[in-house]
Amino acid sequence: MFELPTQLPSELVPLSWLLGVWEGSGILDYAIGDTSVTREFGHRLSFSHDGLPHLNYNSYTWLEPEPGSDSDEKIPLMTETGYWRLSRQQGAGDPGPGLLPAEGEHPFVTASAVETLRNEDGGFDIDVTLVHPGGVAEIYLGQVKGPRIDLATDAVMRTQGAKAYSAATRLYGLVEGHLLWAWDIAALGQPLRTHASGRLKRVE
Repeated sequence: MFELPTQLPSELVPLSWLLGVWEGSGILDYAIGDTSVTREFGHRLSFSHDGLPHLNYNSYTWLEPEPGSDSDEKIPLMTETGYWRLSRQQGAGDPGPGLLPAEGEHPFVTASAVETLRNEDGGFDIDVTLVHPGGVAEIYLGQVKGPRIDLATDAVMRTQGAKAYSAATRLYGLVEGHLLWAWDIAALGQPLRTHASGRLKRVE
């Protein structure tokens, strides 16, 4: 049975079901012109917290060796890292910008205070910032409502040498103790379309 860690900031309670290390597999299925790329991959991701009102996110994926291959070595595929938090206006009680410390008390230290952030749909609006080592950074907006999260990119930033990638949506859900997810992308000149999905089990 999963237990909430001690010292969890009140703002993270709506996202607390994500905490832990998850591992499993997924399917990559993406069409590029007349060619379809379909592969199974392994996936390990973690959600943690450091006492601040956001979740730290790290994701690592790998390809299994091709059938009939002489090697049993996993092939690194993609990593990404980022931060997940409830959407709200930052104020004097929050640290930053930069290393500036907070001034005064944090405004959302109780469950009743966090409840004031609930949206008209009964969930909580969230912000997610993700960074890829290939020169892409994404800002997602969405909501968490119970054990379900829906996200869509609000902005995608690319370095000059990054591959074409312009938008994405992501869906996460807790189903019978497993973390299910799906990721659609608009990339390489194509409109938003199915890209990958997976099923993970909490291992830590």
